[in-house]
Amino acid sequence: MTKRLIALLTIILAQYAVAIFALSSLHAVPLKHFSIQELTHSNTARRLNIDNTPQPHHITNLQRLVTVVLDPAREQIGIPIYVNSGYRCPRLNKAVGGAPKSFHLQGRAADITTRKLSNNMRLYLILEKLPHSELIWEQNGLWIHVAL
Repeated sequence: MTKRLIALLTIILAQYAVAIFALSSLHAVPLKHFSIQELTHSNTARRLNIDNTPQPHHITNLQRLVTVVLDPAREQIGIPIYVNSGYRCPRLNKAVGGAPKSFHLQGRAADITTRKLSNNMRLYLILEKLPHSELIWEQNGLWIHVAL
C-alpha cells in the first residue's frame, strides 16, 4: 500500500471510531421525554443520503437542551411535543436553507411543535420562562425554534 492510501484509511477509521463512540454514548444521560435519535433524525438527510451523525460534543449539547429546556417544557405542558429539527450537520443545514451560524449546527437548538396552534401558544409561554438563548415563533406559530 502507498503511504497516501494508508493515511486515507487511517482517517476513515478514525472518523468511524468517533461515530461509534457518539452512537454508544447516546444514552449516557437519562432523558425523560425525548431521545437523541429524534433530535438527529432528518427525512431530508435520509432522502439526500447525508450522514447526520453527531459528534460527542453535539450529543452533550443535545442532552443539555433536553434536560434544561425540552423535558421541563414537556412536563409543564402535559402533552406531547414533537421535534421537527434538532442537530444538523453542515451539509444538512445547507440543504434545508439553515442559517450559516445556526445553533442547530452545535446541537443547541430544536424546532418543536405540539401540532396545534393554541398549544404552541401555551408552549411558547412556558419556554419564555425556561433558560434559552433564542426563542422564535416561526411561520405564524407552525413551530417554535428554541436554542440554549
